[in-house]
Amino acid sequence: AKKETKIDNSEAPVVDVYSLLGKKVDKFKLDPDVFNAKVNKPLLHEIIQMYRANSRQGNAATKTKGLVRGGGKKPWRQKGTGRARSGSIRSPLWRHGGTIFGPVPRDFGYDMPKKTKRIALISSLSAKSKDSEILILEKDPEMKQPKTADVAKLMGSLKAYREKVLFLYASENENMVKSCRNIRNMTL
Repeated sequence: AKKETKIDNSEAPVVDVYSLLGKKVDKFKLDPDVFNAKVNKPLLHEIIQMYRANSRQGNAATKTKGLVRGGGKKPWRQKGTGRARSGSIRSPLWRHGGTIFGPVPRDFGYDMPKKTKRIALISSLSAKSKDSEILILEKDPEMKQPKTADVAKLMGSLKAYREKVLFLYASENENMVKSCRNIRNMTL
């Protein structure tokens, strides 16, 4: 038996369509299977943890007693001095000695199943839809030349300037990429 995606209510969510001047011009129905699904918060948390773990550099490192410079010669003989036996001046117990069980460069990244990622994506889109955080433009802004001010003006008219924005653009336009890359909190 196939598992069906649980939908809160059968109605398709409706989103406002804006002109490039920031005026509401139309309404658009979104797919209820994607934008009106049940929001799985624990799964979203797991996916965000994975994303952040994959972003880690993981290059913290310390030297063990074998890596610290020096310490090749036994400081004093094994027996007869009355002092504790010692084999290296770089012992972790000594000042300037190595570190025991310190961090070593490693990869913190891991992956999750494709289906899990898909469910999390649908959950996040549904959450954005429920919070009315999705805007649709009637057409893509045409950029004849790279101009950050034009994109900033567009974001200002949509009341999205200085907000965290993910801008999905239909075609690959290098001028649009260059215009967006200097706006803080905006991802194209």
